[in-house]
Amino acid sequence: MNYFTELLLTAAAAALVNNVVLSRFLGLCPFLGVSKKTETALGMSAAVLFVMTIASAATWVIDKMILRTLSLTYLRTIVFIIVIAALVQIVEMILKKKIPSLYSSLGVYLPLITTNCAVLGIAIDNVQKGLGFAVSMASSIGTSVGFGVAIVLMAGIRERIDGNNVPDSFKGMPIVLITAGLMAIAFMGFQGVL
Repeated sequence: MNYFTELLLTAAAAALVNNVVLSRFLGLCPFLGVSKKTETALGMSAAVLFVMTIASAATWVIDKMILRTLSLTYLRTIVFIIVIAALVQIVEMILKKKIPSLYSSLGVYLPLITTNCAVLGIAIDNVQKGLGFAVSMASSIGTSVGFGVAIVLMAGIRERIDGNNVPDSFKGMPIVLITAGLMAIAFMGFQGVL
């Protein structure tokens, strides 16, 4: 198997088999909060893709060049949170300036990317597993694409649910959680593929 195939398989496995939301249960807050409309879900997906990819690259370099060199690996979590927070601030400023409608529709969930455990979890996971830079980037891109697929699918399903007759006891969050559970079961079907 050549290196490019390995990178593609890593990205596909991160997106489908090890979906960050549906199999690892990381990033549930934006998954449940922003998945009410497809447009908002797409915007959040793009923001997470950008932040997760850049954060993984930056944290990999910082870990390799600074933290490991100076034997400061115990500071990983704090340093990674600071890097992610800075990147989210940059994304927030860009969206506020360039796409104000998306900025306002994301609302409080955009700053929550800072504390999105999926972004931090993947950054830490990549360096703890000792992945090389390219494999780390493939894993991060695949993970963020998987997050995007899950949140956009959930948004589409929620839009369809709103138009249907749902029993009163299941209206709101209960039907959303049941749907998320069914989606997780469906994504388990990819385990035998990759």
